[in-house]
Amino acid sequence: MDDAYVMGDPDGLSPLQTEVRDAVARELHAQFALRADRLDLADLPEVAYQITRRIDEMLSRRVTPSS
Repeated sequence: MDDAYVMGDPDGLSPLQTEVRDAVARELHAQFALRADRLDLADLPEVAYQITRRIDEMLSRRVTPSS
């Protein structure tokens, strides 16, 4: 994502925290686009689920198998 929010100084966040923040921002952006820039309260459980999936994918890519 080339949004200014994820560029530049990570505000003192660790690399993992920065990746989590970026994953959440990407998924929220996708969810808003899918829902015409509007989230209803009824949508929040699904949005939270999709954010959790996005973070799980990000963390799965970070894991390196032991040799």
